[in-house]
Amino acid sequence: MIKIYHNARCGKSRCALQEIEGTGQQFEVVQYLKTPPDAADLRHLLKLLGKTPLELIRQRESVFLENFKGKTCSDEEWINIMVENPILIERPIVVEGNKAWVVRDAESLAAIAAL
Repeated sequence: MIKIYHNARCGKSRCALQEIEGTGQQFEVVQYLKTPPDAADLRHLLKLLGKTPLELIRQRESVFLENFKGKTCSDEEWINIMVENPILIERPIVVEGNKAWVVRDAESLAAIAAL
């Protein structure tokens, strides 16, 4: 089953959800701002994405700029920061089996459409 970590206020997230709906497959929508992933979930997502925690953080978000810009943290500290501030998690994240994408461009959107 496809899972999307979704923020309805985000145009790219809405677009990805629309693509998923168009596949005709079953899917689960996780409103990650209402039900944020825990540290274990984030570690799993990072592994599937092949990214470091800092690569998954929205570094232009005001919460980041005001509280964390210029700070050096360990991977675990960044993960805990995302757990405490889910608005910092890049979006949308789509998971299907053992693959995951941060759907921010046409290429990753095309991968979703091909599911």
